[in-house]
Amino acid sequence: MTTTVAQHTPASFSSTESEPAATNAPERQNLLGMSREQMEDFFLSIGEKKFRAAQLMKWIHQEGSDDFAAMTNLSKPLREKLARLAEIRGPSVVYEGTSNDGTRKWVLEVEDGSYVETVLIPAENGKRRTLCVSSQVGCSLDCSFCSTGKQGFQRNLTAAEIIGQVWVAQRSVGPRRDTANRPVTNVVMMGMGEPLLNFDNVVPAMKLMLDDNGYGLSKRRVTLSTSGVVPMIDKLGDEIDVSLAISLHASTDELRNELVPINRKYNIRALLDACHRYLSKCPDNRQVTIEYTLIRDVNDQQEHAEQLAALLKELPCKINLIPFNPFPNSGYEKPSRNQVMRFQQWLYDLGYNATVRITRGDDIDAACGQLVGKVKDRTKRSARYIQSVQLDAD
Repeated sequence: MTTTVAQHTPASFSSTESEPAATNAPERQNLLGMSREQMEDFFLSIGEKKFRAAQLMKWIHQEGSDDFAAMTNLSKPLREKLARLAEIRGPSVVYEGTSNDGTRKWVLEVEDGSYVETVLIPAENGKRRTLCVSSQVGCSLDCSFCSTGKQGFQRNLTAAEIIGQVWVAQRSVGPRRDTANRPVTNVVMMGMGEPLLNFDNVVPAMKLMLDDNGYGLSKRRVTLSTSGVVPMIDKLGDEIDVSLAISLHASTDELRNELVPINRKYNIRALLDACHRYLSKCPDNRQVTIEYTLIRDVNDQQEHAEQLAALLKELPCKINLIPFNPFPNSGYEKPSRNQVMRFQQWLYDLGYNATVRITRGDDIDAACGQLVGKVKDRTKRSARYIQSVQLDAD
């Protein structure tokens, strides 16, 4: 494993030496998280033509630039005006690590000093590079098998902090020169947090991912993963039709109530009905990805495979099997490779396309369920978890 530590400092847009320092200068607007419409409104508000929005978006998202002076297709007076009124400020990189398998993880410091994590996973053939993006500082849910949830929750990330993760990763790998050689080819909203509980920031960030002046990704290459916030799945379908993944992990309400507590509010039947409604709004022949974490002796037996197959028989879907990634004091164990292969075969025999997600980046704690940032936990969940672990040890 190679590890580097770097600090990204946004470009300084200082006034000329002949100008006195402004003591009451207005705060500059951060343009990083602005949608195309917001960017056009910004330019109109400063007396410029709105077509400038497309030019600036390409500099930010495709070239990875945070320096107005380098934007040579903008006039010098406009560049100077932008330097006075605006900035392009992404999260600060406090850690960057590369796994033995090529997976890269960034720990990013956001506005309040909290840390979040984002992970870039290259495919073995080198043609696909998938970025796993966080949506919250910590997680407001408490799935029992996920270490991220045990650290508690602080706040939602802003649109700039969400798209900033893509921006940081792309800047690190290199600017996008052509669509055939994108540094980031796919984005999955599967990092820290529940994306649908930060709807108002996640959706604008995903629209930037799709925008041709932004990252230009197709709707099939941007995936939102949810634990099952049913009303927001319906709202999502009215706003955008990215790919949808469901963190199911169980085939009965009794077990899912234990593994994914939000199931007590929105049960499996309600969740699957929402999936049907979402697909009905998609213009193409789309499937839902069902994420199923295999936990030894909990949900990995043949009866569980049969129950899962029966449950999903009416839903156009593919199943992604994820071997549990252990973390201290979880109380769960990873199934053997043979058991994972048996479970996959049972689903094949029942007519399902089931793939096994290869564990990537576990040597730098970048695997699924292992992302842990620095969270000022206002839920006190982290303290309660540590206390319960200490009591069990006693």
